[in-house]
Amino acid sequence: MVKGFKDFLLRGNVVDLAVAVVIGTAFAAVIKTFIDSFVQPIINAAGSSTSPALGFFLRDNDAKTFVNIGAIISAIIYFVIVAAIIYFVVVVPVNNLMERRKRGEEPEVAAPTEDIVLLQEIRDLLRQRSI
Repeated sequence: MVKGFKDFLLRGNVVDLAVAVVIGTAFAAVIKTFIDSFVQPIINAAGSSTSPALGFFLRDNDAKTFVNIGAIISAIIYFVIVAAIIYFVVVVPVNNLMERRKRGEEPEVAAPTEDIVLLQEIRDLLRQRSI
């Protein structure tokens, strides 16, 4: 059971996925900072001088009742930026690879080096000896 778990963790897919999650989280923080520091102030500038952002109060100047439309617009912009980057960095390359596989144009794998060929021959000889 432990060996199976170890094999699962060391499989390339899991490691690649872990790296993707970490990079994605860090990248999302960069986009969020960009939205909060650059886009949000521009959106808030569109609001009136009496309100703290683009939006309106449900009750006169009660901060608890402020409907912040600017924050909603910023969240939509954030989503669109992240979705566009995921699409162009992940989806398009994977779709291109899958299309090439359907056509039988697998990416070429480099021929094994001389030392790998030698090790494979040694492995085959050892297998023959044990039979």
